[in-house]
Amino acid sequence: MQNKPFLSTVAMFCAALAGAIIATVLPSGQADAEPVAVNAQPKSSEKMEPTKDWPMWGGNSLRNNVPVATNIPQEWDIGRFDRKTGEWDSSKAENIKWVAKLGSQSYGNPVVASGKVFVGTNNSSGLLPRYPSDVDLGVLVCYDEQTGDFLWQHSSEKLSTGRVHDWPLQGICCAPYVEGNRLWFVTSRGEVRCLDVEGFYDGENDGPYKDEKFTEKNEADVIWVFNMMTELGVSQHNMCSCSIAAMGDILFVNTSNGVDESHIVLPSPQAPSFIAMDKNTGEVLWTDRSPGENILHGQWSSPTIAELGGVPQVLFAGGNGWVYSFKADKGQDGKPELLWKFDGNPKESKWVIGGRGTRNNIIATPVVYDGKVYVAVGQDPEHGEGEGHLWCIDPTKRGDVSPQLAMKVEGSSRVPLPHRRIQAVIPEDGEVAVDNPNSAVIWHYAGGDEDGDGRISFEETMHRSIGTVAIKDDILYISDFSGLLHCLDAQTGKRHWTYDMLAAAWGSPLIVDGHVYIGDEDGDVCVFKLSADPDDAEPIDEINMGNSVYSTPIVANGVLYIANKTHLFAIASEEEE
Repeated sequence: MQNKPFLSTVAMFCAALAGAIIATVLPSGQADAEPVAVNAQPKSSEKMEPTKDWPMWGGNSLRNNVPVATNIPQEWDIGRFDRKTGEWDSSKAENIKWVAKLGSQSYGNPVVASGKVFVGTNNSSGLLPRYPSDVDLGVLVCYDEQTGDFLWQHSSEKLSTGRVHDWPLQGICCAPYVEGNRLWFVTSRGEVRCLDVEGFYDGENDGPYKDEKFTEKNEADVIWVFNMMTELGVSQHNMCSCSIAAMGDILFVNTSNGVDESHIVLPSPQAPSFIAMDKNTGEVLWTDRSPGENILHGQWSSPTIAELGGVPQVLFAGGNGWVYSFKADKGQDGKPELLWKFDGNPKESKWVIGGRGTRNNIIATPVVYDGKVYVAVGQDPEHGEGEGHLWCIDPTKRGDVSPQLAMKVEGSSRVPLPHRRIQAVIPEDGEVAVDNPNSAVIWHYAGGDEDGDGRISFEETMHRSIGTVAIKDDILYISDFSGLLHCLDAQTGKRHWTYDMLAAAWGSPLIVDGHVYIGDEDGDVCVFKLSADPDDAEPIDEINMGNSVYSTPIVANGVLYIANKTHLFAIASEEEE
């Protein structure tokens, strides 16, 4: 690849001290919607109301991409685009409601709320007069939900430190969180920002910015800004990207703290990896630096919130390959209460620069389903393919709930070892991995000899993944970076089938209306029947979107949204229209 795209959103892949706010919030600038529910969703197909808005990555804080809708197309044609002008020719398009221009590289997943569609991209389309297309920016764009018309844009200028913190041509890779008339997101510059979803179309400037160039209708109306680099000492690797989650008045953010350009030195080991903030003011409530000096590369996962075992928990995937669960509240004395932690890598796995090793970090977002936590390990896509692991975790246990513990053999005794960045257990040094009696593993999937031929084939292997699982009716789907879509039993981890898409998958599956949708780097979207039957392991259709699909399909208000690198497509049945 010429440039270095990092996250699907999916995903790519964000207090101890009260934070200083660069801009103060006005009293009237508070969100006017109820907090997103954090209780576990039904595990089977119960009668549910159709999904309306899709206000965050994963739809709600459980992060399971399973909206409720009917009459979602399984066939469409995007039409054609003029090579010289870029204009859309809709004469041969089918089931396309509208098309909107994005930049040249788009990884942010669409979010739909308050009659608008929000998506992260770069500035190659030059939608604002003051920022022509040759000016590199991280861009969050707002479109009209019904027409696809451009409304406003938030522009993040590139950091002067360059690619170590803000990689060229990588726009906004996260999805925003929207609640009522407010939107929160993490910029590529390492900031948490709160915006007015109406922009300046409501005739009001809700933030402190009075410069005329910031109050034109197509500009974003910024309420407050918190700079994690200057206020918390964070040094993100290549880019900052986290799709925020919230509970009540609390925002939860992964800071993206990581290594420098050497890929060895961690410039800010004391900086926090996870923070909680007041959504109305931007005040930092607590911080945590649990991954500490063991961060492998970067930290681009997003938090998940759920009530599990009667306790509200916020789940963070750290850049050291561990999952951390904290009590989802305001903490005490600037610190959160750690409930449990889980190492997603085998203890003998080893981190090697450039992706040549077997130890992984976590870029995927944890998903909660039926009171269980599901998460896969992986690496920056630029590191290529490698072995992966998918875990199903019991979140009611406490303490270190990893599968194994690292021990040093000293005579007849075993002494616990602290976690190490490169390799937790070095057998030649007399170290061993022993089963953890407090393990929270419900099941583990890495692949196996499913056909009994005495070997584990490519199709029988779980590879590195930056994708997030989607689960419906106890059927789990996950894509890996080697291009396989895996279909498993969500309760047991038993493999039903795999399908080779023949191209890397950056995004995550969508399950809706009895079907599964997944895009790949070749630009194909495969549509499958929602089924555990191996006879249904072939897609019922495979539709090309014109160029790479790095993001995850979503559905809101009965419309399917898919972004490729350069355009956002609103897809709906023409009969419905």
